[in-house]
Amino acid sequence: MIVIKSEREIEAMRKAGAIAGAALKVAGAMIQPGVSTRQIDNALRQYLRKQGAKPSFLGYRGYPASCNTSVNEEVIHGIPGRRTLREGDIVSIDVGAYFEGFHGDTAATFPVGSVSEEALRLIEVTRKCFYEGLAHALAGKRISDISAAVEKYAERNGCAVVRDWTGHGVGRELHEDPEVPNFRDSKRGSARLLPGMTIAIEPMITAGGGETETLRDGWTIVTKDRSLSAHHEHTVLITAGEPELLTVAAD
Repeated sequence: MIVIKSEREIEAMRKAGAIAGAALKVAGAMIQPGVSTRQIDNALRQYLRKQGAKPSFLGYRGYPASCNTSVNEEVIHGIPGRRTLREGDIVSIDVGAYFEGFHGDTAATFPVGSVSEEALRLIEVTRKCFYEGLAHALAGKRISDISAAVEKYAERNGCAVVRDWTGHGVGRELHEDPEVPNFRDSKRGSARLLPGMTIAIEPMITAGGGETETLRDGWTIVTKDRSLSAHHEHTVLITAGEPELLTVAAD
């Protein structure tokens, strides 16, 4: 069931979203060769708690960390640990903040030092895929309009979308209805967008094929062909006018 948020609930989501966005900014400032993914996770956990928020991911369905740190061919759900970032890596940080009963969910991919042109291009294509989708996040349109725009831009630029994992609704629960695929699927119904809906649009784009598999840890999702993958996500409010990004950090 899709939940339409009240003005009070939307204001709470703005607060949670701003905290999540600021946490992602904290992570981005840490990205450099020699930093471990565990250091990033510890810093985000401490930051969220200082803001009076809880890490949305910690303990979620048994997940053991406060954020996802997905490196190179890892698409999503990379578990922070002893791995040290190296020059030329790319790393996707996905973080959520739970505050006053609501979640904010956001992600971005960062270069580690000097990276290849292919990696930089993938990061930029993924970012633009998000904004291509966002342009269709308008009341009266459908989820499939967002999905089609993401897929079209990725494929036009020689990249592939991940089909096994999708965006989603966000609110009191981290994952709510509706699903927000990054591809158009004529076999699925497609919800119409209404003011008060809050959704996570999150293109997961690869430089190779879009097929994925899960590693033995039961969490980390990687590209089957081990091609590079990037991720860009914001929690988005559907309004009567232009969509509002809820997970942008305040300046």
